[in-house]
Amino acid sequence: MTDDPAVSPRAFAATEELDRAALEAAPVRWPRPEALERPVKWTPAPAAEAAEALEITTVGALLEHLPRDTGEARTVGELQLEETATVLVEVRSVRSRPVRRRGMRPLVEAVVGDGTGVMTATFFNQPWLANQYKPGTRLMLAGKYQGRNRFRVSHHARTEEVAAVGDSVAEYPATKGITSTQILAKVREHRAAVDDVVEPLPAAIRVAEHLPPRRDAVAAAHFGDREAGRRRLAFDELLLDQIVQLRLRQERRASQVAAPLRDEPTLSRRWIEELLPFAPTGDQRAAIAEIDADLAGERPMSRLLMGEVGSGKTVVALHAMLRAVEHGMQAALMAPTETLAEQHFATLQALMPGTLVPAALLTGSTPAGRRAEILGNLASGALGLIVGTHALIEDTVVFDRLAVAVVDEQHRFGVRQRAALDAKAGRAGLDLAPHVLHMTATPIPRTLRLASFGALDVTALRELPKGRRPIATFVAPGERERERAYERMREELRAGRQAFVVCPLVSESEALQARAATAEYERLKATELADFEVVLLHGQMRPRDKAQAMEAFASGAADVLVATTVIEVGIDVPNATVMLVEDADRYGISQLHQLRGRVGRGEHESLCLLFGPRESPRLRALAEHTDGFTLAEIDLDLRGEGELYGTRQSGLARFRFARLPDDADVLERAHARATALLREDPLLEAPEHVLLADALAAVEPEAVAA
Repeated sequence: MTDDPAVSPRAFAATEELDRAALEAAPVRWPRPEALERPVKWTPAPAAEAAEALEITTVGALLEHLPRDTGEARTVGELQLEETATVLVEVRSVRSRPVRRRGMRPLVEAVVGDGTGVMTATFFNQPWLANQYKPGTRLMLAGKYQGRNRFRVSHHARTEEVAAVGDSVAEYPATKGITSTQILAKVREHRAAVDDVVEPLPAAIRVAEHLPPRRDAVAAAHFGDREAGRRRLAFDELLLDQIVQLRLRQERRASQVAAPLRDEPTLSRRWIEELLPFAPTGDQRAAIAEIDADLAGERPMSRLLMGEVGSGKTVVALHAMLRAVEHGMQAALMAPTETLAEQHFATLQALMPGTLVPAALLTGSTPAGRRAEILGNLASGALGLIVGTHALIEDTVVFDRLAVAVVDEQHRFGVRQRAALDAKAGRAGLDLAPHVLHMTATPIPRTLRLASFGALDVTALRELPKGRRPIATFVAPGERERERAYERMREELRAGRQAFVVCPLVSESEALQARAATAEYERLKATELADFEVVLLHGQMRPRDKAQAMEAFASGAADVLVATTVIEVGIDVPNATVMLVEDADRYGISQLHQLRGRVGRGEHESLCLLFGPRESPRLRALAEHTDGFTLAEIDLDLRGEGELYGTRQSGLARFRFARLPDDADVLERAHARATALLREDPLLEAPEHVLLADALAAVEPEAVAA
């Protein structure tokens, strides 16, 4: 179909031939063309319901529902016995034939051909087709060739085009009730509406970026160079996303005021220089300096602190919190789980010898009496530092003067939850926003930082504290390797060390994980680890039992901790030298790297044992690389941004056309264009930007409201 001038390679690529006069011509704002707003008529009813679920009920939405793959249309002459294929044919004759079995509707048989051969297509349980598919009707048929020139049809649709030999057929995302064949037929039916596609980009950007018109890109995405068409649409999508991200950052800085923390450091300096049990790394000192500069401003800090496993993010966060306390204000650290909050609280207490600052822990399990005491001290200002879970954002929690909020593993909180913590700074009648430090233990590739954290400044900790030991990682694929792994664990335990055993992530259900961990705990106590003290930890345990298990392991009273991924972050036991992970291939690279980071924290050599297939690219990457930033890039390549960070609830961008990390170069270009565009025309008020402003309002009306 490359003879179509709208999608021919020459027309699609010849962007330098754009009329230069268009650079001076101001676009005229117009509503979305009516042709694109017309509803698509789907039959039968299940197809209409499925189309609604896929959000392809209008012509415009249909044209933006891009194929995900391309398959080759077969010809009648090429079909092989029992082959499942798609063919494009013309009806030569059609008839309805009764079926002897009682209750069965008549069969419809059509003699169809495409120039390479003729066959009989059989349609089951649809007698009305004999009247619809008259001779001369062009059809797209999907089904199985049964030999003897007979083709059993599973899906079919009328089409205006018959493919040439070797032509390709687009495969569309579909769902129950509607097929790719039906969607393709509708796309072809409404092909003329491509001419009504609105061009949102000013000509200057299209010329500078060598981009074809958007309507040509839509046509190519369906009927021509599909990948080139998709990437042009991805540029538009990523440009809009970057404009939104940059505007959010500008608007927060312009509209919100924070308490500037400018006084000379007293408490925080004494803590760093005299009380901290080790010297900060160069990266930690640089991060502290960046954060101090943010805290001194009247605009609220919005910074992402990401770091290698064990790089010391908590030290940097505590310094920021102490800056608030020494100004007579308050600081809060919010973690996504009780276990992590408890570990953070224990770490902060260990980092602050004595009673340097009054601090408290608030979770859903905090007893009522203790909770009332904490809430009273928070409201009065007597409590300067608090660590907690979502309990911190409940309406009953009132701060006196919250100045610094630290949000750990921030991608696990929704936007509304983080905003609720923001709002706590204004509860004392002051119209202030807190300085916010977001933390993540997962190094985030630049591609995802631009797409998902563009509204934040970013600080990275790469340098590890002195004394961190290298961790040897091995993959154990079979029983022989498994036996050797347990023997190596026992060697370490006999030498006085300790070990973790992590049970597989069998589902999202904590209850199921708990049962898996409990079963493995019982098995190990009776078999491989019968001579050692083994304790169990999972999220379904009572707080007292969890605390007892952690205390036993941290104190050395227990040799082995069998756990779920609740120990992924936050647990620091220097004497632990073995991390054994069951069914390791169920986890992502970053999560395995986090688990591995629980060992290697003391003076002894450590090892990580991964039970899983040797050929797994994830496990192989862990065995070959120790740098978390390198592994994060590999993880992104293997899994994509959606799987790596989850759903929309996380606040991360999810795209219709863009594919990350494949489109990293497109994202970089879009980021640069968005930055320049907002620098020149922040409100997109120039005549040449009105259509871009319309497109922006359509995708993010609240985020771009002036």
